[in-house]
Amino acid sequence: MTALPIKNKIRRLRFNNGEMTQQALAKRIGVSRQTVLAIEAAKYSPSLELAFKISAVFEVALEEVFQYTVNK
Repeated sequence: MTALPIKNKIRRLRFNNGEMTQQALAKRIGVSRQTVLAIEAAKYSPSLELAFKISAVFEVALEEVFQYTVNK
């Protein structure tokens, strides 16, 4: 299976925010811990709404959380 072209810095952001757990982030954005795990592992691309919720939790721009890479 090929990797999704969307990478993220969620794990680092969680660590830099008091070592926030996946469960704590999941609760704040209204999804399961497994969803957070899948997004962090780049196995699942979040909806635009969910991506904005994640960036709002960390109080950073969307581009600081998610990066789109183009494979040429």
